[in-house]
Amino acid sequence: MSYSQIFKDTFDSLEGLADRIGEILDCPITIEDSNHRIIAYSKHEENVDAARIATIIRRKVPENVIHTLWKNGVMPKLFESDEPVIIPAIEKVGLGNRIAVSVRKNNEVLGFIWAQTDNKQLGEDKLKLLKEAAKLVKNQLLQHQLKKRKVEEDYKEFFWKLLTGNVQRLSDIKRQADLFGMNLEGKLAIAIIEFDREGNQKIEKHSYYLIETLQQVQVVCRVFDQNQLVLLVRFQTEEATFRVLKQFIQSFIEKIKERLKLEHVKGSCGLIYHSPLQIDKSYQEALKVLELKEQFSHDLKDIYSYQELGIYQFINELYKIRIRDQYQNLSLERLREYDQKHQSNLLITLKTYLECDNNIQEAAKVLHVHTNTLNYRLKRITEITDIDLKDPNQKITFYLDLKIESMKSNDL
Repeated sequence: MSYSQIFKDTFDSLEGLADRIGEILDCPITIEDSNHRIIAYSKHEENVDAARIATIIRRKVPENVIHTLWKNGVMPKLFESDEPVIIPAIEKVGLGNRIAVSVRKNNEVLGFIWAQTDNKQLGEDKLKLLKEAAKLVKNQLLQHQLKKRKVEEDYKEFFWKLLTGNVQRLSDIKRQADLFGMNLEGKLAIAIIEFDREGNQKIEKHSYYLIETLQQVQVVCRVFDQNQLVLLVRFQTEEATFRVLKQFIQSFIEKIKERLKLEHVKGSCGLIYHSPLQIDKSYQEALKVLELKEQFSHDLKDIYSYQELGIYQFINELYKIRIRDQYQNLSLERLREYDQKHQSNLLITLKTYLECDNNIQEAAKVLHVHTNTLNYRLKRITEITDIDLKDPNQKITFYLDLKIESMKSNDL
């Protein structure tokens, strides 16, 4: 019997097609989009494994299952080829024996068909049938995509209005959010992933894929703006903190760099707010974090959130005030003059000591000197400058003035 005869029925839904594939292969079938969101699944009688149950309940494949499939080399095969891939059981994530095939249009992966085979052996004929079924699923998924595309454009426009503060009334935001099925209740924040090149199709595809598969936070909206991926994140619980968002950003960067062999990817996020009217504030804060990470690449390399910036939130404003007032820290000037006259490095010693949070052992290690030598230098610094290194106010002032001086040097 030819493939066309086997699939002679016309299907007005992916559910009907999933049932038909399941009948032919005598296996439970799941049809997913390219981001592992479940589109349809066949009826099943018994022996359904934990991974299938969890996928159907959540409407998407659990993150630990996806991660394991990447780690075991299954996902790379499915993205690279349209041939069926045989997957032995992976008990630690509740996954029984599977055969999967990607659904493609040319080189673009639209989705996947998964067959839970248990102990059945599918011969060459049935593997060819599964491959043929992928062509029928392709047509259904393309129709599904066309419907989504128009909604996507309207959704992006609404998101930009939120980012730029162009929707001023909460009732208007709620009405439009409901149209797009967006949940804007609870804690919200903006996160940005910045690439060292403008987002191309490959970067966009893998980024959207990761958004769907990393499940630490709920991404309500996402849009590419040149080389930046802007995300509106909603926290799953009231107890969730910046730590969760930071972990999400770090995981995203780690995986996108690994999969696309990228070297320079940065991330940031603004403050958490309880009202969608403040999404634009969180966006501006996330942008500022990236700007400062560029400006102070060493000091802020491990900083992701606006909250973590501390005094750096105001460093540019302080810099402008110092320039406007032509302010000079006379104690630092005396120290600089002493260094020039005696060819010493007491200014560097003071800067290192303050950056090491007054930790003698750590500062001595950075400076490659003995702690006794460092203590002698610090004593000499206090004699020359009248700095009281036990006074928090003085220490903060000198720390800031040293930072501002480095900014002046960069402007020259």
